[in-house]
Amino acid sequence: MMNQKPTLTALLENSKNKKLLFLGKEGIFTQKEIDRFLKPYSITATKMLEEDVIGVIEGHRLNPVEQDISDDAYAKGLPLYKLTEFEELLSNEIDDDALLMAIKLGNDQERVVRLLGNEHLSDGLFVRLLKLYRFDEADEDNRQDRDAVMYTLRRYIDIRPSEEDLLYSYLTLRRLATEAVDVQLLDALLNFPNFEFLVRGKESVTLRQTIAANPHVDEALIRKLLSFRDRGVERSLAGNRSVPLEVLKHLFLRNDAAVDKAMATNPNIDDEIFGALLERANEEVTALLLVHQPVTLSRYEQIVAAHPNETLFALLGANESLEKDVVEKLMEIENEALRETLAGNASLHPSMLETIYQEGEGAVHLNLAKNPVVPVWILEALFEERGDETAMAAALAHNPSLPEPMLRKLFERDDLEINRGLATNVSLPLDLLDILKIDTRLQNELAQNENLAKSYEEVLGQKKAMMNV
Repeated sequence: MMNQKPTLTALLENSKNKKLLFLGKEGIFTQKEIDRFLKPYSITATKMLEEDVIGVIEGHRLNPVEQDISDDAYAKGLPLYKLTEFEELLSNEIDDDALLMAIKLGNDQERVVRLLGNEHLSDGLFVRLLKLYRFDEADEDNRQDRDAVMYTLRRYIDIRPSEEDLLYSYLTLRRLATEAVDVQLLDALLNFPNFEFLVRGKESVTLRQTIAANPHVDEALIRKLLSFRDRGVERSLAGNRSVPLEVLKHLFLRNDAAVDKAMATNPNIDDEIFGALLERANEEVTALLLVHQPVTLSRYEQIVAAHPNETLFALLGANESLEKDVVEKLMEIENEALRETLAGNASLHPSMLETIYQEGEGAVHLNLAKNPVVPVWILEALFEERGDETAMAAALAHNPSLPEPMLRKLFERDDLEINRGLATNVSLPLDLLDILKIDTRLQNELAQNENLAKSYEEVLGQKKAMMNV
């Protein structure tokens, strides 16, 4: 019976004054680092198969001569270990503080990059090393810079073997800056060049702006972001609900329209900032406040006092964070545009939507047809009364509360506008969805259908976030 191979740790601890044979190229650690690690064990590294060799460490690739030596070692019964196993053992023995001090004193950037590629290091040490790396701002195609980015993405982003190209995409870096929950990692990412990401259908956004929008920023990181004096960064901070109120008040003093617009969407502003933004009388900012901010009675009074025009005021009806008392006041106002927006508001009580149905017509009914919380009897009535109108049929086609028999009837009409609504509908039976998938004209609408996204995730084994890179 063959002797059981000892663990690498046991081999080292019981082989004083012996030698360890290394075959293949060095990996993460240099020969000096290997020698330093072996010294306490009184073991020497060698490249030759000598009499006092007690084990073999094999690299990823061996040349023909090394392969012959490996075969001879195997014939002698010497235990063989993979280089990665040795590297993991060495990594576990690293004194983090001593290592970082040595790197700081020597400013050895090449060593930093090599260590960043060590998957056995803890995330904490990795981030501390990442903060020590200095990117070459002058050379946009620097190999070490590319490696530093790639190692960072590989560690934190779940990359499938078939998706290796994502490691070379800066959009993946944007995803990391968006999803990261470790504030120290976000701090380290601020040392990266301020890459600009071109997102299809949107304005370009920088790495710093992306970090500033991350909800896990802390006070120290916010101060660092503010120190850049970058309006794009300030805009991202203004819209970030994790940013303290005193910082938001500081940003308000910038009197910058773009910053004000971002702040108007931040639900954490107080009544003072809310009223001050209204007083600036910027219609775009006011519109955002009316749609995105929680509206209490006191804020409603501020809105009325600001005298927005009828069209602007009507936007308030689309706000899904209205207090009940505010909704009741809005229901009493004679404003057709306001009734239209209220009809599409999914936060309204069904009884209020019934009142809107009984009193409204035209565009009000079209908005009711799309509202998923509208009682089914109203949807059925709209289908019977106006279902032959393409506009009404298309509106009903969007509604996930529409009973399946009606969805099938709408599908049978084979109308492009109706199919656009059906393509977004999560309640559409899968057999009909499969038919719509082959219509290239519906790609944008199909992309909004969560059921279709889930079916793709099951096939690809991906997280939904991967689809949004």
